[in-house]
Amino acid sequence: MERFSVVFISSEQYHQISCATQAEAAAMLKQVFIDQDKEPIGIYDAKTELFDWEPVQKHQYDKLGVEEQGRLGNHLISIAQTLRQQEQQRQEPGIIQEPIFSTLINGL
Repeated sequence: MERFSVVFISSEQYHQISCATQAEAAAMLKQVFIDQDKEPIGIYDAKTELFDWEPVQKHQYDKLGVEEQGRLGNHLISIAQTLRQQEQQRQEPGIIQEPIFSTLINGL
């Protein structure tokens, strides 16, 4: 699996696009930003387990209190990890995947 995941919302569900490099992920995030049907959230780095917020989302995130930032950051990391696991499991027959809904982010 590739190191970086671009996380975005489409149809009220989280999605991710895997990218090999940070530069590729940044370019993909810009493409997602242009698509009016998608709401970009940021880039997850699986090696460092850190999440880099998309600039508009970062502005909203920075307004939150420290506890809320920690909770939301951990939540997004968990979502990114789950999306990556689902992508890996797609190759296994018989696996049914549940959608991950975006209610927490939409509440910002």
